[in-house]
Amino acid sequence: MKAESLIERNSNQSLGDSVKSYLTRRRALIVISILLGSLFICAIAALITGSERVAAWQIFPAMISKLTGTASSLSIEQDVIIFSLRLPRIALAVGVGAALAIAGAAFQALLRNPLADPYVLGVSGGAALGSITAIIFASQISFSRPLFGFAGAALATLIVYRLGKREDDPAHLVLAGVVMSTFLSSVIVLMTALADNVKLRNITLWLLGDLSSGATEGLIFVIVAVAAGALVLIPQSRALNLMMIGERDAFAMGVETARVRWVVHLTASLLTGAAVSAGGAIGYVGLVTPHLVRLAAGSDNRLVIPASAIAGALMVLIADTIARTALAPRELPTGAITALIGAPVFIYLLLKSR
Repeated sequence: MKAESLIERNSNQSLGDSVKSYLTRRRALIVISILLGSLFICAIAALITGSERVAAWQIFPAMISKLTGTASSLSIEQDVIIFSLRLPRIALAVGVGAALAIAGAAFQALLRNPLADPYVLGVSGGAALGSITAIIFASQISFSRPLFGFAGAALATLIVYRLGKREDDPAHLVLAGVVMSTFLSSVIVLMTALADNVKLRNITLWLLGDLSSGATEGLIFVIVAVAAGALVLIPQSRALNLMMIGERDAFAMGVETARVRWVVHLTASLLTGAAVSAGGAIGYVGLVTPHLVRLAAGSDNRLVIPASAIAGALMVLIADTIARTALAPRELPTGAITALIGAPVFIYLLLKSR
């Protein structure tokens, strides 16, 4: 018992020391500006890259023409490809990546566990089950997949939270999430037996993480969810900084730990539901991205949460661009590319920490 308490105290102290790194406005602006600039460059590159190539100098005049209603220098085919296919897909990749990265950063700070992410906690499993239910039984209803995925994530969140709720002991919550994730995976396998060949193919691609089948409803849903989630989670970043030291210490410093725990867990879970229902099961974004941000910019959640959102959007955008261009005109699942990128990075981080 003494050894365990000593280990816990030392780990909490190291977390506290990392949080205490002073965050200046200049450093925050530099990190955010670099990430936003990288995201903008990658978005332009994704617009001009593909089976039908468009010159970079034609993009901005075409956008201005689209906004003003004047004639564009693009051909009809290029106009459709840029504004009806690539631009919505880029926006979907940005929204899904931002949602998953924010959720991952929030879960890791709340649970004080670097391995915590929406997939480990069973939230994505609930969203996946809800979305598959919509594909099989309600595919003709507009907004059915986002709404069912959102409801599935919310229900899984409530169950996991009730099963794993313990004061100042997040390990029970992680364990409950792992059990729930395993159970939901089994239910999903059984659900696929009810699908015909066409729906089974759609479900398989969606489970691998596929942004090509994203609909306008899903895009609107995930963008609204990211905006609302950021507005809720960023103000909680100071409380999360204190809770990383320990919930009892944070409570002694005036943090309403029960309220913060519930608000952060629910918001991050619903962000996951929106992302999974819109873009499928894209893994490693919520796990790896916050680690890279903390490695580069420190552990202050006032910077980690917004920077993770931009970095997650950048990661999914790069992965989706590779997925649709590597074997063009054939496409690869975006989730497979994020796994190929995220797994080696995470292994490197583990080896470096040793």
